[in-house]
Amino acid sequence: MKILYKILQHTQRVIAGDRKLTKAFCCQIDSTVRLMPSCSIINNLGIADKIQIGRKTMVRGELLTFAHGGEIHIGEHCYIGEGTRIWSARLIRIGDRVLISHNVNVFDNDTHPIEDPNARHRQFIDIISTGHPKHIDLNEKAVVIGDDVLIGCQSIILKGVSIGEAAVVSAGSVVTRDVPPYTIVAGNPAKIIRIIDRNDK
Repeated sequence: MKILYKILQHTQRVIAGDRKLTKAFCCQIDSTVRLMPSCSIINNLGIADKIQIGRKTMVRGELLTFAHGGEIHIGEHCYIGEGTRIWSARLIRIGDRVLISHNVNVFDNDTHPIEDPNARHRQFIDIISTGHPKHIDLNEKAVVIGDDVLIGCQSIILKGVSIGEAAVVSAGSVVTRDVPPYTIVAGNPAKIIRIIDRNDK
C-alpha cells in the first residue's frame, strides 16, 4: 500500500472536497482510492496507519477514530456510501469488495458512557472544549466484516459483531450478533431470513 498522506499535525481532518486539506491529512491510502466530495475522515488519534484504505475503494461517507483508540482498515474495491459513518474506538476491519450503502452506521463501541450520566456529561464537555478525551471506557469490541458483504441502506452494525463472507444485511437492519457467511439477515434485531446457495455462484 502506497502512503500518499502523512501526519502533519496531532489531529487531522479531511473533507475530500477541500483540495488544501487533502494534501495534509492522517491516513494511509492507495493511489487508486477515490475520496468523493461528501467524504470526511477524522483521525483523532493522529497516527496515519490507524486508518487504511485499500486500492480502488471509493469513500463517500465518514471515517472517524476516537482520541483514546481506534483503527479502521478497509480492503480493496470497496464502496462506502454517502451519509455512512464508521466510528472506531478499537478496531473495525472491512474485507475486500464490500459494498456499504448510504446512511449506514458501524460502531465498535458505545460512543458514550451508558450507565453514568455524569461521565456522559464530562465526555460532552471535553468534546466541545478540548476534543475527544484520551482516557475513557466506551466498552469497545472489534467489528469484522468479511469479503463480498453487502450492507443495505440505513442499517446499524453494533460492536463485537462479525459478518461472514458474502453475507447480505438487508436495508434498515440492526445487527447485534454475528452473521454467518452466505446468509441474508433482516430486521431489528437482524435474523437470518435466507441461506444463499453457494453452488450457483
